[in-house]
Amino acid sequence: MAENKTKENSGSVEDFINTVPDEQKRKDCFEIIKIMTDVTKHPARMWGNAIVGFDSYHYKYESGREGDMCLVGFSPRKGDISLYLSSSFEKREALLQKLGKHKTGKACLYISKLADVDTAVLKSLVKESVAYMKKTYK
Repeated sequence: MAENKTKENSGSVEDFINTVPDEQKRKDCFEIIKIMTDVTKHPARMWGNAIVGFDSYHYKYESGREGDMCLVGFSPRKGDISLYLSSSFEKREALLQKLGKHKTGKACLYISKLADVDTAVLKSLVKESVAYMKKTYK
């Protein structure tokens, strides 16, 4: 079975964020680090070469594939900042309605900049996601 490419590593989160060309996006990423660190009580770590993750969980699919991934995380992409949160927790839709300007994918939340969203709601989304993931992947 193929090994996961996205693994926790010792890369420098600060160095990675400092490669983001857009100054506002860089500042937003450092703010997201503060939010996620505050919620998870874990430091930011690099996962692969482009994801900043916090804490971890072990998953195992029915297919037998298993591995470890960050509990929550984000990646500053060319267009938006991709936030990796669970898509399954109960309060997700209600919180997303209050969040502000965003897009969603299956397990991603996309924002252009923090000024477009309510950071208190974003923090609640992170908290709810972490609680759900810890309960689901004990």
